[in-house]
Amino acid sequence: MKLYGYWRSSAAYRVRIALNFKQLSYENLPVHLVKNGGEQHSAEYKALNPTELVPTLLDNELSLNQSLAIIEYLDQMYPQPRLLPDDAGAKAQVRALALDIACDIHPLNNLRVLQYLTGPLALSEQQKQAWVIHWLEVGFSAFEQRLVACAGKFCVGDDVSLADICLVPQVYNAKRFGLDMTAYPRINGIVEHCQQLAAFALAAPEEQADAQ
Repeated sequence: MKLYGYWRSSAAYRVRIALNFKQLSYENLPVHLVKNGGEQHSAEYKALNPTELVPTLLDNELSLNQSLAIIEYLDQMYPQPRLLPDDAGAKAQVRALALDIACDIHPLNNLRVLQYLTGPLALSEQQKQAWVIHWLEVGFSAFEQRLVACAGKFCVGDDVSLADICLVPQVYNAKRFGLDMTAYPRINGIVEHCQQLAAFALAAPEEQADAQ
C-alpha cells in the first residue's frame, strides 16, 4: 500500500494511526501542501486525486481518497483489531463522533479554507486566528458533552475506535492554533490514553520523515 499525505495533515494523520493500529505495512509518500504553491495542485497529483487534497491511499489498483472511507475500507479488509464495533448502536455512536470532527470541526480550520480567508477575503492573521478558535470551541464544547453518554477510556467505551482516530489529530491541530484545552477534561483524558499506544505515537506528525 502507498499513502500520499502530509506530515501535519489531520486527515493523513488519521489514516497513519489506522494503518499502524492494524500493523499494516505501507509506503509513506509526502505531498507538501505549502512548498512550490502546494504540491497537491501539481498535474501529477491532481490526476491521482482530483480534489487536490490528502490523503490518497493506493492498494494495488484501488485508489481511495477521504480518510474515513479509507479507514472503513481498512477495517473491512483487515478486520482485526476492529475500529468500528459490531453492535449497531455503538457503531452509530462511533460514526457520529467521527463525523462531528471530520465534517463539522476539521473543514473550518483546513489549510485551503484559511488560505481563502487571508487571500481573497483579505482577513488579517488575527481575524483568521479568531475564526479558528471560535469554531474549535463550538465543536469541542459539543463533543465534550456528547462524551458524557458514551465514553470510557476512549470515546465509545474502553476500545479504540474510529472516533479516537479522528479526535487525536484534531486536538493536535487545536493545540497548534493555541486553543486553551482546560475546558475539555474528557477529551484530554481520552487523548492521553491514546497517546500511550504505539499506533498513535508512531503516527504523530513530528515522527514523519517529511516533518519540518
